[in-house]
Amino acid sequence: MKSKNTARFDLHALKDLTGDKAYARGEAYFRDGTVHILGIEPDRVLARVAGTEDYRTIVTGQATAIGGECSCPAFEREGFCKHMVAVALAANDALASGDTDGGGTLAQVRDYLKTKGVDALVEMIMDMAEREPALLRKLEIAAASLGTDDKTLESQLRAAIRDATRTRGFVDYRHAPGWAAGVEAALDTLAELASGPRAALSMKLVNYAIDRIERAIENIDDSDGYGTDLLSHAQHIHLDACRAAKPDPVALARDLFLRETEGEYDTFYAAAARYEDVLGEEGLTEYRRLAQEAWEKLPARHGPRRGSEDHEFNDFRLRPILDFFAERDGDVEMRIALRAKDLSSPWAYLQLAEFCQAHGREAEALRHAEEGLWLFEDGRPDERLVCFAADLLLKAKRKADAEGHLWRAFEKTPSLDLYGRLRKLGGEEAVRRAVGFLEQKLVGVSSTPWHSPADLLVRVMIEEKMFEEAWGIVRDHRASRGVREALAAESEAAYPREALAVYTERVEDLAGTGGNPAYKEAAALIARMATLRDIAEQKAYLADIKERHGRKRNFMKLLG
Repeated sequence: MKSKNTARFDLHALKDLTGDKAYARGEAYFRDGTVHILGIEPDRVLARVAGTEDYRTIVTGQATAIGGECSCPAFEREGFCKHMVAVALAANDALASGDTDGGGTLAQVRDYLKTKGVDALVEMIMDMAEREPALLRKLEIAAASLGTDDKTLESQLRAAIRDATRTRGFVDYRHAPGWAAGVEAALDTLAELASGPRAALSMKLVNYAIDRIERAIENIDDSDGYGTDLLSHAQHIHLDACRAAKPDPVALARDLFLRETEGEYDTFYAAAARYEDVLGEEGLTEYRRLAQEAWEKLPARHGPRRGSEDHEFNDFRLRPILDFFAERDGDVEMRIALRAKDLSSPWAYLQLAEFCQAHGREAEALRHAEEGLWLFEDGRPDERLVCFAADLLLKAKRKADAEGHLWRAFEKTPSLDLYGRLRKLGGEEAVRRAVGFLEQKLVGVSSTPWHSPADLLVRVMIEEKMFEEAWGIVRDHRASRGVREALAAESEAAYPREALAVYTERVEDLAGTGGNPAYKEAAALIARMATLRDIAEQKAYLADIKERHGRKRNFMKLLG
């Protein structure tokens, strides 16, 4: 590097992202000249890196804000890779050398192509298309719309869509972007048709494309959401085509309703609202009729479900449709009635009560909340509903009732939030009652490596600064690591020996985990431990750490 002052990417940040091993390999790649920069732009650096094969590598950002991606397998597994380090170093070197004029190879290629005639460019593209199936497919789809009658064009585009969306077995994570690019090319052609005289054909074909994409998603590793993005794009094309083609509103309403209520991926969710201008009053009336007719076939449900009941209530698609129309009419009563049809869970009661409160009906909200608590009092309490009801009861100056609901919930499923509310209402008496209750629950119960029943009690004691009692509970019942660390952090001044034991365990875990972030945390904790004991003890502890972990050079550097 010629000048650190002109470096685009911060070297320390690069090391933190990759770790020393990957960074060193990236340096070697850079020194060996394997990086070929294709373009240096304000927001990214694009390069080709020669490795086991040629990799397409992008590094974004600048200074310590660094991101990007690479086509190598290591990036998929671990994130920031050695190829990205090599590209960042090459970009720094180019900047220091002043060798960034013209933007790299891509800019040179662009300037070269501008000197060629149309026929020469056509031949170049055709030669590439013969060897690149994805490019050929994109050109084939685009060419199909020129000088062809509707029937022939429909047949050609259907074949192109079918070919683009075919998965030919499972499409793994690495190949999903290529598959999606092929489908995107087909959708781009439909988008071009959507605003012209062939809008009706586009509308018809995009429905076919949506059906194909939805079926294909089942055979794709869609971790990055390519399928969802394609469906969203297709739906927007469909809407544009409908606006241009102006189909029969009643027929459109029936098709959209079927797709919204039966589609697996919610591609047409809230279609009545999104297509409102296309449907017009005639289409909206039909949409509402279909939804109302289906809604009336659903049974009302109140209280806990019984084993013999059908659990497939499925109002989650019909209710939003009817709610749209009721909101459009300003009919709050209807919107409340929609939410009151299925009250088979505490959550449903909470949703109803919150809606009533939001519309200025607090008395009605409280009535629904208390009814939900009463109907489900034998089951596990829903803390959200309990707290909502308690807040409204306090507002109505019914403190005793609020405390009653909170205590019943706490004694069934205690939590720190419920404790905090009870503490605020009941003061020291609530503390004594809650602590006594939690202590009683520990009798005859043992901890596991994954859960300790003492955790909540210790957290309550931390809140109340009952540190001596809390350490006693830890000794007798073994709280989980996170709780012990929280107790140590709060009480280390008064209980240094106990805190040191917890910190020592944490340091060993971090050293065993490895990696620069873990080493930094361990080193900071060791420095903190030095304030809790005398110099001789700390020196002995450090010597022991260095003897056992001496091979971890990055860790040793941090310890000095």
